[in-house]
Amino acid sequence: MLEKALTGDKRYWGWIGFLLVLIGIGFGAYVIQYQEGLVVTDMSRDVSWGFYIAQLTYLVGVAASGVMLVLPYYFHNYKKFGNLVVFGEFMAIGAIIMCLLFVIVDLGQPQRLFNLVIHPTPNSVLFWDALVLNGYLFLNIIVGWASLEAQKKGVPYAKWVRVLAIISVPFAFSIHTVTAFLYAGVPGRHYWLTAIMAARFLASAFCAGPAIMLLLLMVVEKVAKFKLGKEAVSMLAKIITYAMVANVFFFLLELFTAFYSNIPGHKASIVYLFSGLEGHTELVPYFWAASFMGILSLVLLIPPRFRNNKPLLIFALLILIAATWIDKGLGLVVAGFIPNMFEGVTPYIPSGIELTISMGIYALGALIVTVLWKIAVTVKKEAAS
Repeated sequence: MLEKALTGDKRYWGWIGFLLVLIGIGFGAYVIQYQEGLVVTDMSRDVSWGFYIAQLTYLVGVAASGVMLVLPYYFHNYKKFGNLVVFGEFMAIGAIIMCLLFVIVDLGQPQRLFNLVIHPTPNSVLFWDALVLNGYLFLNIIVGWASLEAQKKGVPYAKWVRVLAIISVPFAFSIHTVTAFLYAGVPGRHYWLTAIMAARFLASAFCAGPAIMLLLLMVVEKVAKFKLGKEAVSMLAKIITYAMVANVFFFLLELFTAFYSNIPGHKASIVYLFSGLEGHTELVPYFWAASFMGILSLVLLIPPRFRNNKPLLIFALLILIAATWIDKGLGLVVAGFIPNMFEGVTPYIPSGIELTISMGIYALGALIVTVLWKIAVTVKKEAAS
């Protein structure tokens, strides 16, 4: 089926060429970082996790979002998602590969990654994070490709495909749970030291990931003339809405815990995000914008008459993605390091090198998803004809 990715119109090849250019620019920036070291980034002793780990955190949620299609389809026999499940599985493949690449570029010296294989440490959360990420990656590759092959041949899925799809559900939950444990297991960081960190991660994953997927599917529907199904879109929008409600609710719980208990360490990170500390207000406008967009997205998603209006739905999904990315894709990581161990503030804004490398990784992920989705759309259209 790979040959189906080698055919397409000018728009398709123009998009592929554009992504290859971005990948090349990103790789060039990575060569500079590899030669000079992480000194070219804006990370420091006090802020040792930056933009790279923030993207890992966000993209793990995007990868886990595929379960929002797999679970209803395989567990509850919701046939309306039957035409979309493979897209969720293929998007998870691209997202996980990006996650792994962000870990590699954050290491500085990528060969250090082999220490995980040569000297496995089961008492380390990072060991389990690598295990579940790679396991989920291979499950999605096998299940997605096998189910698409069955559809191409016009035969039912093999029983083992269904078994692996069901196994992928707990893996989807585990990849984000274990990633959350990387934060919640650090006792010196008050902002991360919360029992609901994993719940917050899952709630944000199950709203932001499906939102990205739904927007991309709408693009595919328009460009490739591929029908999504009105009921499937409506149900996915409902899932996004419920998950976003839970996401906002969990964050409000953090606000109550921090300010009602008056715990200085926990309060400091939140104060930094909303009003700044010691004159440092780098993230304040972004976090207020995220808060506003998050609330506005709920205003547009909760009433059915707004949610079922396609232009309003698209706008609501866009601002929801922006809000969750600012909160989880940068705010969560940076605020966790504030204040530092000396009760001071070390500001962090990603350097140009970090942003350029990240752009290249995102372009590579987009290329993988584009190719896989191109194959899926072609097979499905041929099977329907």
